[in-house]
Amino acid sequence: MTVVIPAHDEEALIGRCLSSVGRAVAHARERTPDLVAVVVVVLDACTDATELHVRRWPVEVVEIDARRVGTARRTGVAYALSLLAASPGDTWIAMTDADTVVPADWISHQLDLAGGGVDLVLGTVRPDFADLSARHVAYWRATHHRGRPPGNVHGANLGVRASTYLEAGGIPDLAAHEDVALVRAARAIGARERASDVHEVETSGRLVGRTPAGYAAFLARVHAWIDAPPLAAPGA
Repeated sequence: MTVVIPAHDEEALIGRCLSSVGRAVAHARERTPDLVAVVVVVLDACTDATELHVRRWPVEVVEIDARRVGTARRTGVAYALSLLAASPGDTWIAMTDADTVVPADWISHQLDLAGGGVDLVLGTVRPDFADLSARHVAYWRATHHRGRPPGNVHGANLGVRASTYLEAGGIPDLAAHEDVALVRAARAIGARERASDVHEVETSGRLVGRTPAGYAAFLARVHAWIDAPPLAAPGA
């Protein structure tokens, strides 16, 4: 199996991401000692110290200059599959983002679902509450209920069987919504899908992200709606 992580100028957050992924790999290997897991970080047009932080970890590193998350994910998956000897039907691809922390059972839960015949796993995402206002946190808690995953598509928590990924045409070279495009294509070929919040990840709650229409943009819209100052009374 492989974990693919795109990164663009993530020097402040990539360390905690890779630490959590390392724990998840170790946890999965406790259950399956012979598990082969390749972690690939794709450095996309980085201008800060992201590379310095990444090369401290036992991961594969690929450098590109596309400034496009779809290209970064696609490049990372292609590189990982070139390193793995297993057949695509027996290979699992787990995707996350460089500003995300995954739980210890992140990989093992996906592999359990894959072993049960699932081809596509849509995991849930929780923003880091330390980055949000109290009103935003309260709204998030009121509208998200454990045990009832909505099935939204998040590149920060997405898993797919390699054979399904390849048959669906892979991640397209898009600057945004590349994850949604992959899921749409996988559904079109009849992929067996499961939404799950068992392996929920925590991602940055920042309101300005690295992609123009990513999760940060969504949080910014919610923030503006919840925390906008009330309109002044007429004549005030």
